[in-house]
Amino acid sequence: MARIGFASAGALAALVFTEANAATAVGNFQVQINIQATCIVVSASDLNFGNAGVLSVNVDSTSAISVQCTTSTPYTIGLNQGVNGSSVTTRQMAGAGGLINYSIFRDAGRTQNWGTTAGSDTVAGVGNGAAQNYTVYGRVPAQTTPAPALYTDTITVTVTY
Repeated sequence: MARIGFASAGALAALVFTEANAATAVGNFQVQINIQATCIVVSASDLNFGNAGVLSVNVDSTSAISVQCTTSTPYTIGLNQGVNGSSVTTRQMAGAGGLINYSIFRDAGRTQNWGTTAGSDTVAGVGNGAAQNYTVYGRVPAQTTPAPALYTDTITVTVTY
């Protein structure tokens, strides 16, 4: 039994000796990120006017655009004339039967055209760091109805910041 006691005492002495001679060194490093003013188009849903027959009355629909900008970053959202229109006030969907006129607006009353000129016909906002949602109001006005077909156009969303 005495031998076990000496072995235990020796191990304890080695442990104390090692801890007493341990040393540490401390250093620091910096952690950083540089946030730059940025905006992204999170999503833009299709503006689908559905199925229609004779275009004798307005056909209205809506879609949504979601934009995310860094906090305090001012921005504007512009919508171009599309691939078939000649201007933002003369947008057209094309199909096998010809063209169908339509308009895109910034307001539910469908009185404020949505175009590409900042301060005139775009939507302005200030980023809050989260996605911000905007409604796109579309209208196909009453017009001479072309032949039955699928009519489409593609609008480009531009966020300027």
